[in-house]
Amino acid sequence: MTTTSREDAQEPTGDAAEADTSREDAASSRNERRAEEQALRAEDRADDAGRRAERSDDTGEQIEGRAEQAAQKAYSELAGLGASGEGEAPVRAVELLGRVGLVGYGLVHVLIGVIAVHVAWRGGGQPDQQGALTGLTGSGIGVAVLAVMVVGLLAFAVWQGLAAAAGFRWTSGMTRVRKRVGAGAKTIAVLAVAVVGIRLLVTGSSGGSSSSSTEGVTAGLLALPAGWIVVGLLGVVVVVIGVIMSYTGIARTFSDDLDYDRLPDRLRRPVEVLGVAGHVARAVAFAIVGVLFVVAALQTDPARAGGLDQALTTLAAQPYGPFLLLAVGAGFAAFGVYSFAEAWARRI
Repeated sequence: MTTTSREDAQEPTGDAAEADTSREDAASSRNERRAEEQALRAEDRADDAGRRAERSDDTGEQIEGRAEQAAQKAYSELAGLGASGEGEAPVRAVELLGRVGLVGYGLVHVLIGVIAVHVAWRGGGQPDQQGALTGLTGSGIGVAVLAVMVVGLLAFAVWQGLAAAAGFRWTSGMTRVRKRVGAGAKTIAVLAVAVVGIRLLVTGSSGGSSSSSTEGVTAGLLALPAGWIVVGLLGVVVVVIGVIMSYTGIARTFSDDLDYDRLPDRLRRPVEVLGVAGHVARAVAFAIVGVLFVVAALQTDPARAGGLDQALTTLAAQPYGPFLLLAVGAGFAAFGVYSFAEAWARRI
């Protein structure tokens, strides 16, 4: 009986065996869950690595795509040199060179403005196109810049000459007449600067100041029968051009020729302000040149006539003249900077 009791004690009961089995199953389940969690974490890490790799591939593809777009744009610009240009430009090459010419035209005005400020501040200097371009010939780089400017100015003159002849068909009436007259005036002004540049490149001399050239022309006209009337009318025309130029600046009608969408938002207002200041300053200079012609006609004295340099020095000789010349010189520089923006955003 005692032996049977020991055997019964040594054999586990059914409840105890079931408890042992449950503990083993629970431990096994925990191990499986840990393994599953580790596997999930490994999959997540693999997914993250894959996404990073895809992003790297996307960045590389984007860079490659941008490079390809830039190359295609450059190719299309070169391939389109024979195509029609904007507005009245006969071909794309003339338009592009014309825009380069506008940059050169702006640079000339910046240099005139700097010289005018120097004259007002310290005296000395030739504040006109000849003086500005002569300052570029002091180095080989300056001569190269001058050559590019001359080519661009000639192209821009062709562009604007065609616009003056039959352009601005998108408008009518006096607005079209005014714009065509303005294009014609700009053609003459740009050609005059280009001629000075060509003379400098060929002979190394600008041919003197604008006043000396103007005096020679005025003397020839005064020698004609009723020449003083011709000179007087020429002066009146120049004054009228100055008045129109001032209206263009004050009324901001020059903005019609710009595509402001081509400019960043933050630059649109400054460009407009520069345009107003520049057109008004040039109008003042033109009006003074016109008055000098009228005075030369009334006194039949060609020495009374003068170009831009004499107009600005005459202004400096007036009461508060140096301050007035500073303002006009700053306006010329402003017009030059405006021309840089115009070269980019001009639509016609």
